[in-house]
Amino acid sequence: MDRTSVDWTGPMPAVTTPFQADGDIDEKSFQSNVERLLGSGATGVMVGGCTGEFWALSHEERKHLSHLAKEAVGSAGTLIVGTGAITLDETVALTREAEEAGCDGALILPPYFVQLTDDEIFAHYAAVSDAVGIPILLYNIPGNAVNALSPSLAGRLAELERVVAIKESSGDWNNYYSTYLEVHERLRVFCGPSSIYGVPAVEMGADGVIDCFPNMWVDALDLFHAPARGDQKRAGEVQALGRRLTDLCTTGGRSLYPATKAAMDMQGLPGGGRPRAPLQPLAGEPLKGLERGLAAHGLL
Repeated sequence: MDRTSVDWTGPMPAVTTPFQADGDIDEKSFQSNVERLLGSGATGVMVGGCTGEFWALSHEERKHLSHLAKEAVGSAGTLIVGTGAITLDETVALTREAEEAGCDGALILPPYFVQLTDDEIFAHYAAVSDAVGIPILLYNIPGNAVNALSPSLAGRLAELERVVAIKESSGDWNNYYSTYLEVHERLRVFCGPSSIYGVPAVEMGADGVIDCFPNMWVDALDLFHAPARGDQKRAGEVQALGRRLTDLCTTGGRSLYPATKAAMDMQGLPGGGRPRAPLQPLAGEPLKGLERGLAAHGLL
């Protein structure tokens, strides 16, 4: 397998996982959000990733999410499911479940918390690749995973049988572009922080963008669509607003995922609600500041 083995392209939002008051997954709200995004111009969705609070889900909940997502997506777009875990056995089990559910691919970050060598990371992915039949989307997010997929390591991983794509979410343009140059002829390359530099990534050849912002700001889909169709004016506008919204959601006592859910609630969109502990819902001045900011940017 390589980049030609799949047709993944375009904006594929990383969707939230909403929870009910009793803490269970709100299945209806989750599926409604997926359907809304696909109906708004998303070419697919990414579920059970960082935005989906995968770390707060049980093994069984993560498996169940694959099936819920497939019910909602059907044949309307590409469905990628996050299946990364610290151990090989759990990663393989979650990936096989995603395959059984009919998902198109698995987003797999390197084992996290414990710091690994490049050879150890490679061995992990090689073992997963040998054990599953579904295409793999590598996930580089060293700020969360500790272990980085450097451009050179991504180049090694591109030779593995099941690896067809990479989501580069380092937040470092130089690292993103170096990775693109290293692997784009073999792997599909998706830009993670598209709210920061999605437009230049697409203009330079990115196959797509995977970001949380379409959950609360559906026009974020134009971070891909506008540059892809050559609309430089629109592309510049959405990139500038993406930068401002990123700052709004990550300052003033706010962090990205609780802020995303709070913004969705303010707009009456499905998929919001409380995050799971250890994340806490916004309250007080952080919540009021978010509301003021969204109103100032025309999102309320």
